[in-house]
Amino acid sequence: MLGRANSQWEDMSPDVIHITRGANASESYENLLSILDTGCLEARNPFGAARKSCPDPASQRAVCFTEVPVHLVLRIIQRRLPSDRSAWNGIAFRKSFVASRGGGPIMYAYDGSPHAEALEAMMQAAWSTPDPASAPVWRLTPYVDLPGRHGTYYWEWEREWRVVGDLRFEPADVSCLIVPEQYHQDAARHFMDAVGGKSGHKAYLCPLIDATWSLERCRQAMRDRRLPV
Repeated sequence: MLGRANSQWEDMSPDVIHITRGANASESYENLLSILDTGCLEARNPFGAARKSCPDPASQRAVCFTEVPVHLVLRIIQRRLPSDRSAWNGIAFRKSFVASRGGGPIMYAYDGSPHAEALEAMMQAAWSTPDPASAPVWRLTPYVDLPGRHGTYYWEWEREWRVVGDLRFEPADVSCLIVPEQYHQDAARHFMDAVGGKSGHKAYLCPLIDATWSLERCRQAMRDRRLPV
């Protein structure tokens, strides 16, 4: 974990989780396997304070994560995903890995606060330069949200991290996969068949965890560090 860590802090985690989804459980699971084979999380959407006002919207595209511990990530799933709670999966990475790729936790500047006004002033100043797109402030804005600016939903509880641009990764970079337990045996066979390049897929031999599991069961799976075969 970056910074101070304590294994007894149940509300902290050394990992961040990217949540994937689908129209149903089967589609979500297939989407996960496809992402793992490509080894790339695509930054498809712009985020942050300048997502609608940056001279180069592509520079604000990011991949999103939550640092909520795996045994508590169900709260994100319940809020964000459809009524079929099995239509989700997750990929967990060490925070240090995401940070090494330029990622980090989101900063929040409440709409109308002095720091939100300071950021607005920097963005306005950038637009007055001969080359607005090259202003350094646009490298900051994907990592700053303005709660209260667009409606009444405040999302700090999601404890979000972002990395600008696509995130490429290898199997060794993945801490665990968060998959509904109904798919664990199938996933284990899929990855074991991939060992040595036999199937043409990539072999992710990290733990498989269901987000509905208890803290102790999640910890046991991480201690075992093996597939459920």
